[in-house]
Amino acid sequence: MVRVTTPSLLIPRAPGQRVLVRRALLAAALLSAVAACGTEAKEQAERTRASQAAVKAAEAAEAAERKKKQRPAVQGLHGMPPVLDPKDVYAADRPGKLSPVVKDFPSRVYVPNTESDTVSVIDPKTYEIIETIPVGRQPQHVVPSWDLKTLWVNNNRGHTLTPIDPRTGKAGKPVEVHDPYNLYFTPNGKYAVVMASLDRELVFRDPHTMKRVRTEPVTCYGVNHADFSLDGRYFIVSCEFSGELLKVDTEKMKVVGQQKLPFDGAMPQDVKISPDGKRFYIADMMADGMWVLDGDKFDTPTLLPTGKGAHGLYVGRDSREMYVSNRGEGSVSVFDFTKNKLTKKWHLPDGGSPDMGGVSADGKVLWLSGRYDSEVYAIDTRSGEQLARIPVGSGPHGLAVYPQPGRYSLGHTGIFR
Repeated sequence: MVRVTTPSLLIPRAPGQRVLVRRALLAAALLSAVAACGTEAKEQAERTRASQAAVKAAEAAEAAERKKKQRPAVQGLHGMPPVLDPKDVYAADRPGKLSPVVKDFPSRVYVPNTESDTVSVIDPKTYEIIETIPVGRQPQHVVPSWDLKTLWVNNNRGHTLTPIDPRTGKAGKPVEVHDPYNLYFTPNGKYAVVMASLDRELVFRDPHTMKRVRTEPVTCYGVNHADFSLDGRYFIVSCEFSGELLKVDTEKMKVVGQQKLPFDGAMPQDVKISPDGKRFYIADMMADGMWVLDGDKFDTPTLLPTGKGAHGLYVGRDSREMYVSNRGEGSVSVFDFTKNKLTKKWHLPDGGSPDMGGVSADGKVLWLSGRYDSEVYAIDTRSGEQLARIPVGSGPHGLAVYPQPGRYSLGHTGIFR
């Protein structure tokens, strides 16, 4: 508020004149005050507008930040579940973290006996066979479906897939599929991918009916194992009989890269990606180690020796270690991802031929088939102690420990994310 004061005049005036002068002076003062108030109001309005603009800018910045946080850190393959942790592709595989789909399934170990044409079903609590299921000719692997609801037995020479309901343990009607040596699923669940080893094909099929959608011929020999990139946009495939690797575009369903491994007589087997998604590991049973590959660059890999006949690769529940089965010497090497080196080696008592398998849901037991010894090994993942040696059928191969933690399956004996 402006205070108005009329100054004293020393000029003598008549009484009426003095009143008029005071009034004139008062009016002038009031006009001056009003002008001052108008300026102050204008400035206040400008300050208000500036404040409102600042608030709007802050709100817009906050909304943009929220949108940024909501946006997936990894732009994955279209339709693929979001990557939970860009630094750990196995973040969904923690001990006991079972999907609601499988939480009521009984815990079992399903062992395909390649030469007996059966699947031995083991109760992991008692280490006893509780059932033997007849299947097709030469079953190679037992593979969990993408939606976790079915186990598919790959009857390689029988040219069929036998479905097993893991809730009941009962086998269903076989589905005709030619040369199904191994089976994978794209990360978005859109396709099953049959590794037709002798046909020299990657066959993309409907994941439920197994009807053929597209066939990608390959020039290498013995396509058999694979794993997908962190974003699911490509996968690396091993070609066992020609010692080669393939890089396949998942969405286009086409081979986009191919290379010969730099080892005479190389025989690549299982494939696994590192937790951070930066490297792929490929076991090689003739090079007696595993190749370390930058999948994005797909340049020449380096060899890390592990043991004679390196074959299967299995990541622990804490994503810190990976177990490498050395089939030719009856041992398991333990690889530390953080240290980037082997830290332990466990030898099976009385030897053996550890091949393919998986880790128990709680992460405490590594299960492996004894390919040439008609047995299955249960190994303590903390001490390396052999917990059990269970006789099964002839030629046990890609056994599946089921159920396991994870939101969905990429196939093989259980690659979960």
